Amino acid sequence: MMESLKSLWEITDLRKRITFTLILMAVYRLGSFIPTPGINASVFQQYFNQMGGTLFGLLSMFSGGSLNRLTVFALGIMPYITAQIILQLLTVVSPTLEKLQKEGELGRRKITDYTRWMTVGLSAFQSLGIAIALQRETSLGVPMVRNPGPGFIFTTVLTLTAGAVFIMWLGEQITSRGIGNGMSLLIFAGIVVGLPSAIGNLYSNVFVTRIWSPITLIMLLVFMLAIVAFIVFFERGERRIPIQYAKRIVGRRIVGGVSTHLPLKVNSGGVMPIIFAVSLLTFPQTIGLFWKGGLFGKFVNGFLGLFAWGEPLYTLTYILLIIFFAHFYLSIIYNPDEVADNVRKQGGFIPGIRPGRRTADYVDDVLTKITWVAGFYLALVALIPEIMLAGLRLNHLPVWLGGAWFDTHLPTWLLHGLNVHFYFGGTSLLIVVGVAMDTVQQVEAQLIMRHYEGFLKKGRVRGRRAAS
Repeated sequence: MMESLKSLWEITDLRKRITFTLILMAVYRLGSFIPTPGINASVFQQYFNQMGGTLFGLLSMFSGGSLNRLTVFALGIMPYITAQIILQLLTVVSPTLEKLQKEGELGRRKITDYTRWMTVGLSAFQSLGIAIALQRETSLGVPMVRNPGPGFIFTTVLTLTAGAVFIMWLGEQITSRGIGNGMSLLIFAGIVVGLPSAIGNLYSNVFVTRIWSPITLIMLLVFMLAIVAFIVFFERGERRIPIQYAKRIVGRRIVGGVSTHLPLKVNSGGVMPIIFAVSLLTFPQTIGLFWKGGLFGKFVNGFLGLFAWGEPLYTLTYILLIIFFAHFYLSIIYNPDEVADNVRKQGGFIPGIRPGRRTADYVDDVLTKITWVAGFYLALVALIPEIMLAGLRLNHLPVWLGGAWFDTHLPTWLLHGLNVHFYFGGTSLLIVVGVAMDTVQQVEAQLIMRHYEGFLKKGRVRGRRAAS
């Protein structure tokens, strides 16, 4: 291990990439402490602490704690990810975008430009909703905005939009000039910096305030290790399709005649389906910020109440979106037709499957089946913090949907939760473990490419993109 770490600094290009990545991540963390002008920070902090176990608490985790302090980076990467989702969905129905996607590098650059401009628009829209809502909100009778008015709205929209665009630029720079996975690494950094305070809270709950017993702490640590093992098992899981290469004569040599396999990752999308789902769930909440009073405002707030964090409709929508985006993201990053064509050109075939169209259909069928497993796995991991804190709340369903039956027959801990706000929840652990595995795999590939030993001599870490 020490020799491998030493090798990192012996390679000039890799050393520059790692240093560049660390500097930009430090810039990202620095911006997470620059407050938005005109906000009464202490009042806003008190208000946000009351919503720590809601959807806003999850969004704060993705923004590295910037949202609960309302810093210039409060919007995080969500506008950029939402713009990506919208454009990918439009590609399916828009011939122009579909043509651009097939034009290679030039087309991808145009789509990237469209994504950037849409990020600006979405950031401005969300910033406007936040600014309008902040002017109306108070905490214990104290207003959150010192000097409300058009000046505050303009400043807030400009500040938050600029912050979101700057985060987008940081992520793109890390991807192109750093060690890759720019957006994922920014989320990773935001979660990891909160671990010391989370450990401090655990210590305080057990040994200072004694809210939890030492046995509870041990059970939580065992539970956390079990989740990590569960995540690693699925993230490294793959379905291997056997490939047979026929013998052929190239010049004076006979090549081929070997058997290998095509590895298909069980969870090819990583944590992106969860992030996509969360980004879409924020839209109804953003729209609700514009209306508070009046008949239409009551209708909007009543509708949003059905999608409140922890409510059955929210949970069901969350699960369905995760499963949908698991398949959707796979369709973006993996092309079975291209895989089948490459196998055919190299003289390979799947035993019992004809090359060409049949091979593509077979690979697509296998991918679809394992992605269903990945979707349910991601949904389970994402719901762990919700179950521990607030439960599934199936007893809130109407009587005709079985609400009374669930209240009578299901255990209380499943319906109402354990009231345990566990920072090391499923989504955060999934991001930390998944991004760490990806980063180690990419750095290890750089070392091996330059004839150095990787971090692990007896086995390689397979990242989420090893199959693509």
